[in-house]
Amino acid sequence: MTTQNDETDQALLALLGEDARMSIATLARRMGLARSTVQARIERLESRGVIAGYTLRLGAAMAPRLRATVLMQIEPQQQPAVLAKLKTLSGVEQVCTTSGRFDLIATISAETTEQLDITLDRISEAKGVRASESLIHLSTKIDRR
Repeated sequence: MTTQNDETDQALLALLGEDARMSIATLARRMGLARSTVQARIERLESRGVIAGYTLRLGAAMAPRLRATVLMQIEPQQQPAVLAKLKTLSGVEQVCTTSGRFDLIATISAETTEQLDITLDRISEAKGVRASESLIHLSTKIDRR
């Protein structure tokens, strides 16, 4: 079995990228393929991990108004404790490890500046966080998600 996506797979992924809830029948009609072919391709893409899930992406009207990136330096061997604390903070959306001067990068969101400030304070006060730097997102210029 090939691990490359052919043109048909790419077209299918593009349609699902536009609307992940599009029915198999609609996908098949738009692609000029049989429903069973589309279903089989989707199942193959899922089994290979190309499609990891289907999700809702909120529009600007529903998305939190304020977002920030927090760069953190962590005390040696304190990453598990810091991650446990970050999991308890509802404003923390994503945390990634990184290389370089900072050990972790967190993306946070909030409805108000007060909520954002509280989350930032809780992160910087967390046991094991040596230093943190906050970058408040002002406007989105490119979003390919």
